[in-house]
Amino acid sequence: MEPFSFVRITVKNLGLKIPVAAKPANSAVHPSSSPCFCVIKLKGFPLQNAVIPNVAPENTQFPDGNPQALAASFHLSKSDMCRLAGKSSLFSSSRKPRISILVYSGSRGSTCGLNSGRLLGKIYVHLDLTVAESRAVVFHNGWISIGKEGKLNKSEFHLNVKAEPEPRFVFEFDGQPECSPQIFQIGGNSRQPVFTCKFSFRSSETNQRSRSPLPCHGGGGRRWLSSFGSERERPGKERKGWSITIHDLSGSPVAVASMVTPFVASPGTDRVSRSNPGCWLILRPGDGTWKPWGRLEAWRERSAADSLGYRFELISDSASAAGVLLAESTLTCSKRGKFVIDLTSSLAGTPAGTPRSAAASPGCSARGSGDFGFGLFPYCMYRGFVMAARIGGKVSLRGKRTPPMAEVSVQQVNCTEDAAVFIALAAAADLSIEACKLFSENLRKDLRPPQDLHSRS
Repeated sequence: MEPFSFVRITVKNLGLKIPVAAKPANSAVHPSSSPCFCVIKLKGFPLQNAVIPNVAPENTQFPDGNPQALAASFHLSKSDMCRLAGKSSLFSSSRKPRISILVYSGSRGSTCGLNSGRLLGKIYVHLDLTVAESRAVVFHNGWISIGKEGKLNKSEFHLNVKAEPEPRFVFEFDGQPECSPQIFQIGGNSRQPVFTCKFSFRSSETNQRSRSPLPCHGGGGRRWLSSFGSERERPGKERKGWSITIHDLSGSPVAVASMVTPFVASPGTDRVSRSNPGCWLILRPGDGTWKPWGRLEAWRERSAADSLGYRFELISDSASAAGVLLAESTLTCSKRGKFVIDLTSSLAGTPAGTPRSAAASPGCSARGSGDFGFGLFPYCMYRGFVMAARIGGKVSLRGKRTPPMAEVSVQQVNCTEDAAVFIALAAAADLSIEACKLFSENLRKDLRPPQDLHSRS
């Protein structure tokens, strides 16, 4: 399999030294005693904010023994790099892209779209991405003076800006998961089939409708499904029994995503709530049976935006063991959202690109175990970027949505099954958008159970 070139740019090790003489004459509070933050910009990417720790003015070196949280990260595809290095006009030469950092004092927040803090200075770090595809490059690591030119006792800002290669395998569904499409790997200018995706309905007693046999529903597979979800009938509105099987080109099943807890409308509402989410179980073959690999929970957020909330955790072979939380965030359903697992190391262990407050436990850590999981779980192989899936999106004039696309880090794939479980997870995340639709909205025909189709015919 041929990977795609990606580059990750990280901004970390932030620190700010504000000399005592820099106290404004009309200010009762010195800036060093108030919080400081920065806004980090890269053209064409969303803004990212970070809190800046204060460093004592007498310190001449950054405290390397105190590792700081990652402040921002940007993931650049080949097309992103070409766009950033492109010409600004027909008559100008190619330019180097740059990261802009605006440093503010005061509390972080915004009023009418403007930051409420006082601007202390701007920093620009130019990026030469031509070599970053093959090796790591540090663009800056150290202190920079900020403030007005000619001003004595300037404040100093510390940062580390680094780029490193991050090759990924890219997979594209040839249609919506419920239509049982082929799955292609995209590499360079090539597009070749590598998997097939089979959708089916499952019930607690038998498969009422199936386009492909699901071997995991017998024996050990059934025990896992019953232990991780609820197959009981629930009163009221619900969506249940969806299942996705990923097959390799020989026809052998290599991964399964099965809805083990129905998506049920909360009492008195028309939506799936966070307090009672639906759940998928992701399984992969092992030792002649199916073994659980991950659990995906999803719900519809109560907000003006059309948002899907999700939580994904790895699970051990024992159903009683604590899960290992890898991702918890939200994505927009009406636009093409991005489901991300990114375990870039940080002080808080929060996956990059995920809201800091969303993390219920450190990355690669057992929830509720009181331990960071290192050495206790084999899942600590997951480091840095793991996977991303582009899912959802608006329906076109022809009534079709853009099919899902999955990106998987090369370092996470050692065999076919490794890639297949991430593809099954991407399919489950995409179908969760449909499962979390308001129950006043109709599902697409392929997602309606047979009895619903018969009752309307």
